[in-house]
Amino acid sequence: MHGKVAIITGSSRGIGQAIALELAAKGASIVLNGRNTQRLAETEALIRQYHDRVISVCCDVSMKEGGKELIDRALEQFQKIDILINNVGVSMRGTVAEVNPDVFKTVFESNVLGTINPTIPALPYLRETKGSVVFISSLAGIRGLPLLSAYGASKMALRGIAESIRIEEAKHGIHVGLIYVAMTEIAHNKEAIGADGAMVVLETRKNRKVQSTEFVARAVAKNIRQRKFITTLSGLGKLNSFLQSRFPSLVERIILMNMKKFEEGSK
Repeated sequence: MHGKVAIITGSSRGIGQAIALELAAKGASIVLNGRNTQRLAETEALIRQYHDRVISVCCDVSMKEGGKELIDRALEQFQKIDILINNVGVSMRGTVAEVNPDVFKTVFESNVLGTINPTIPALPYLRETKGSVVFISSLAGIRGLPLLSAYGASKMALRGIAESIRIEEAKHGIHVGLIYVAMTEIAHNKEAIGADGAMVVLETRKNRKVQSTEFVARAVAKNIRQRKFITTLSGLGKLNSFLQSRFPSLVERIILMNMKKFEEGSK
């Protein structure tokens, strides 16, 4: 990663912060992004334990202007882009029957437009460096899951975007990565959107199968280093991917048998 410039959206905490720290430790210059100036400043201080080649861009990439501002600021500071990691996103909770339709709009604006808005202006510069654009998805992007309809649909959309870019930019040597993240530890007081559109604080995950954000960050770095397309985290995730493509009705029966676990996990 020495000499590389990496932009990570949604990097003021959680998985995004862990990815930024991992790439910084490996020598990359870092462009942080988020909407909370205090958390960005705290993350920037952590990056500076490795080096001073870091800037924070406080903007909303779910807006077209925010995506352009992020890319422009990165180029102004570092003159090139080698890596764009589309990590920004929000989750939701609730059955389709009870969800306010505006929840779908909010989730797609964050998870889909928040990916597209920085990617489009970044692509010409990633062509110059034959760089990487990485999409942080979820196991919910492999199979629609109960209580996560809008979230899962938005994460499924990322695969369509990633596959299109992978084909369109093959002649330019751009690497496209898609990371299917399993159940991961969550930041303190992290919120999701409730069925009525109000934000709800998620409970801390204590299950022994929960993966650390550092584990996810190392997997992302490995994906970039190996220029791999799809990385699926956890044995359960790989099994889910295998079964869903071959025996979807079996996967559905398994989910129905474990509804209580899904309900507990959604809290």
